[in-house]
Amino acid sequence: MIKCHLSRIMGERKLKIVDVARETGINRGTITRLYHETASRIELEAVEALCHYFGCQVGDLFEYQTNSDD
Repeated sequence: MIKCHLSRIMGERKLKIVDVARETGINRGTITRLYHETASRIELEAVEALCHYFGCQVGDLFEYQTNSDD
């Protein structure tokens, strides 16, 4: 399973979804799905824009976690 840390990062910086969407140019719906971890896919351009905006690496935004059922 892929865990998205966007909500934590945004919370630490006290940012709203609309702020991140406006500053990155990413659709607000995409940010919302990532924030709530309901996204099933994301464009690489969006990942790049988020990494640039937050000054982080891809691994800071996303983490692979093994399922305990495996």
